[in-house]
Amino acid sequence: MSEEAGHIEENTVLSAAEPPQGETSRKFWDYAKTIFVTLIVALFLKTFVVEAFRIPSGSMENTLLVGDFLLVNKFVYGFKTPRYVPLTNVAIPSFTLPAFKNVRRGDIIVFEFPGERDQRPNAESINYIKRCIGLPGDTVEIQLGRVFVNGKELTLPAHAKPSTVNQLFHWRRSYRLFPRGAGFTEEHYGPLVVPKRGDVVDLNPFTIDRWRRFIMREGHRVELSSDGTITIDGQEVSRYTVERDYYFAMGDNRDNSLDSRYWGFIPDDHLIGEALLVYWSWDPDVSMSSLSDKLYSIRWGRVFTFIR
Repeated sequence: MSEEAGHIEENTVLSAAEPPQGETSRKFWDYAKTIFVTLIVALFLKTFVVEAFRIPSGSMENTLLVGDFLLVNKFVYGFKTPRYVPLTNVAIPSFTLPAFKNVRRGDIIVFEFPGERDQRPNAESINYIKRCIGLPGDTVEIQLGRVFVNGKELTLPAHAKPSTVNQLFHWRRSYRLFPRGAGFTEEHYGPLVVPKRGDVVDLNPFTIDRWRRFIMREGHRVELSSDGTITIDGQEVSRYTVERDYYFAMGDNRDNSLDSRYWGFIPDDHLIGEALLVYWSWDPDVSMSSLSDKLYSIRWGRVFTFIR
């Protein structure tokens, strides 16, 4: 009887130290499911609700600084399905649900870069951040660093860098401005109307160079024959109806910003979200090899500040 009791006691001790194989397997799958659900929730939030971005250039100084890390509200301008297969540049069909609010003039927006002035849409997805200056249908004009929309001057944002435009040799730079052939310069830009859905533009041999790339980016084939005939998708036309709403954006550091003045309008389906807050900021020029110096460079006054 004592031997049997001792045998049972020994087995009990072994069971406590080494759980049955079924229990170990169940715990493993519980952990795996927890990790999987966490990753799915994180991916959902990143794709549709909020995402972190880093400021790599000084085009938005001093509203945003190089080394700022931002949270961007991706839900505010409409729930969007991905335009690309995750972690690739493979484009896929996408749709957008109604926006929580419309873009307002002065919003700091994050958007997919539409491509250089004379190029087709970018083969890869690149995100930019700028301040929205012109809404669909607005007329934008810039005179010696002063921005006018619909004839009224826009107040310079509180932390923007004042313009110090140099009027010398501005004609040498006009060749690279948008739209092609308009003759604008950095100091005397516009007036330029921001297209909106339903606008009708006249097309002829004198205006087609200005509108060709725009129409191609809306998904059409444009050709100009030697006799001056213009065709879109094989049909002879003299007018074109705009299919989307567009926006005009500039950096707050207007003298050092490659923006809509250079590459053009932002289609509404390229909007990603509105910049919400700076959650972290430090000097990117300080090397991580000196941890104490890197920590000393933290800009505590910018951490968890809302963006205006």
